[in-house]
Amino acid sequence: MAKRIILNAFDMTCVSHQSSGTWRHPESQAHRYKDLEYWTELAKTLERGKFDSIFIADVLGTYDVYRGTVASALRDADQTPVNDPFFQVPAMAAVTKHLGFGVTSATTYDQPFYLARKFATLDHLTKGRVAWNVVSSYLNSAAVNMGYDKQLAHGDRYEIADEFIDVTYKLWEGSWEDDAVVFDKERGVYTDPTKVHPINHEGKYYKVPGIAITEPSPQRTPVIFQAGASPRGQQFAAKHGEGIFISPASAKGARVVSDAIRDQAEAVGRAREDVKIFALVTVIVDETDEKAQAKFQDYLSYASPEGVLALYGGWTGLDFSQFAPDQELEAVDNDSLRSVLASLTTLDPDRKWTVDDVVKQRAIGGMGPVIVGSPTTVADELERWVDEGGIDGFNFAYAVTPGSFEDLVEYVVPELQRRGRAQTEYTGSTLREALYGEGQTRVKDTHPAAQYRDAYKNAPSAFDGTLPSRFDQSEQLAH
Repeated sequence: MAKRIILNAFDMTCVSHQSSGTWRHPESQAHRYKDLEYWTELAKTLERGKFDSIFIADVLGTYDVYRGTVASALRDADQTPVNDPFFQVPAMAAVTKHLGFGVTSATTYDQPFYLARKFATLDHLTKGRVAWNVVSSYLNSAAVNMGYDKQLAHGDRYEIADEFIDVTYKLWEGSWEDDAVVFDKERGVYTDPTKVHPINHEGKYYKVPGIAITEPSPQRTPVIFQAGASPRGQQFAAKHGEGIFISPASAKGARVVSDAIRDQAEAVGRAREDVKIFALVTVIVDETDEKAQAKFQDYLSYASPEGVLALYGGWTGLDFSQFAPDQELEAVDNDSLRSVLASLTTLDPDRKWTVDDVVKQRAIGGMGPVIVGSPTTVADELERWVDEGGIDGFNFAYAVTPGSFEDLVEYVVPELQRRGRAQTEYTGSTLREALYGEGQTRVKDTHPAAQYRDAYKNAPSAFDGTLPSRFDQSEQLAH
């Protein structure tokens, strides 16, 4: 049986996400990112296309590396302005029944106790359809605005992330026993305090002594998405990730990264198929190859060279204004997104990229490649990436929104369904079931979060004494 392809839309609460300049296109609605209706309409479109989830990116800083200023990014609206990605999710959940929601949040600048409550709340409100895209943040501008002198070292950010996520696992999986909520109106007991436990975490970076203040949500731990393609990122992703986002330049590059991640997952006791790997692509599709190519050229006519270099400056930490247009790019060791430059310079040894290549070939698509053609051509290429690249699905970025997503639903999804590569109906009700199959709502036993199930069951609880009777409480209230 052909492997089902997981379909995720890739968006961001901003104007220019991956494709620079196309917000000027007459059909673009990107400026509506701040309107709730944009998000609810998109959610309904994606659910009609049987997409698994919408993956919402985020940053906490500005793209100010190119020419040493944020001016280019502001002119092209390159991920600035950008709004918080959490707030549209409940509205999208209210107009859908199955679509999942991957929300990006950085461990470097948050607190695990606070973030655990936010995701538990979203998991309740979506009835188990939420994922946390765990990032460590890569923009120096974010670090400065968060009170740091400069961006923390790459390895240090991941060390913090390891402890951060461990604390959230303890809160989600261990603090409340499965039957802690009794909802007993007769006895006047909503929660049995003997079944709620402090986690007493005291580590290098965090001290969290108390209990989780949310009751267990449908998935308890949200699905863990992660985008780590650097060696340290791969290690983190292999340990924690259930959905792993990569941005290789080719199917050959995808195979290198996906094999490495699955090897490391297996080394820490997880099954290779426990990690679902998604590659970033942008699809330009129409009824025929000729019409699709014409559409692509139309989009390119609106592309912003300055905008794409502003984005790549933030992603790589390199000021591309310092390089000649024909200068070949080389991978560098810095504290930005190491995987972005590596995907262009090392993972595809048959290809040498120049600054001019980035401008011409990544103004549409950003960090990922562009697939252009008819439904048949596009489906052939997507299948090739899955089969040759060893991946499980895609994060589809837009060239023009919502048109790129509408075209996927109209042209590509039916062709993939005809080939048995895309689902025709949803199974299960939670996002984790969408990835692993019906009945798999909680993390798998081999996932590190699972070690905290019942971990505090025999430990001190929130209350170890005798509860007052309902009569006693009434007497107390009367006096």
